[in-house]
Amino acid sequence: MVMKQYVMATALLCYAAPAYAAYPLTTDDTGTQGAGGWQIELHTEFSTSSRTDGGVRIKDREDDATTVISYGVAKRMDVIVTLPYQWYQHRQGQLVTDDESGIGDMTVELKWRFLENEKSGLSLAVKPGISLPTGDADRGLGTGRVTGGAVLIATKEFGALTLHANAGYHRNAYALDADDAACNKDIWNASLAGEYAFSEKLRAVADIGLETATEKGSRTHPAFLIGGLTYSITKDFDFDFGIKGGLNDAEPDTAVLLGLAARFN
Repeated sequence: MVMKQYVMATALLCYAAPAYAAYPLTTDDTGTQGAGGWQIELHTEFSTSSRTDGGVRIKDREDDATTVISYGVAKRMDVIVTLPYQWYQHRQGQLVTDDESGIGDMTVELKWRFLENEKSGLSLAVKPGISLPTGDADRGLGTGRVTGGAVLIATKEFGALTLHANAGYHRNAYALDADDAACNKDIWNASLAGEYAFSEKLRAVADIGLETATEKGSRTHPAFLIGGLTYSITKDFDFDFGIKGGLNDAEPDTAVLLGLAARFN
């Protein structure tokens, strides 16, 4: 089975909890807002995949708009709330066979930077979290149950270059029998990202990652590559742009990533 032929069906059936970091990166960093600090992020992602089957042009489209609110409960600890709004569409020629949209599952996470060595530039953090069933499982917009997981985060600074590494696990549970039969419950992921500061305002970013396939029996695990730019309009307001490409058939062909981030106390 070529999984890309089932991108839409899998997206609607096997819902995976979203993970968002310093956009447009998927890999998170160890940074926190500081006690009393706030950050509000608005992300959009527009992804497409297409192919020809029996002379018929088939196109899958997956879009989302996500709000992420972070609050610093301590110098090294943040509470993060994420709420996505999602669109899915599957088209065969001029015929739309699937078209769904709505709020997805909300996530609540706690990021704690438990190690920080200023001399070496190395820091470590852990980010456990839960996903709440705010999405409609019957429409493929959520699991229908509370799920949870955690991510281990490492950040290392080398002057203008900063590297981030993540290793994570999420345990899914499904309210619908069809989802439970078709979808993996144990989702592992690993990723590596880099940021290069050209100036105080402009940074180039790159990200590569892999996670467990959500569809049971699939041996093709989604892998991606992201390249982009982050421009700081002010020290507390960023604009982000990226292009995401699938490295195998389990990922959408391409995605355009746009985001805004504002910080205040």
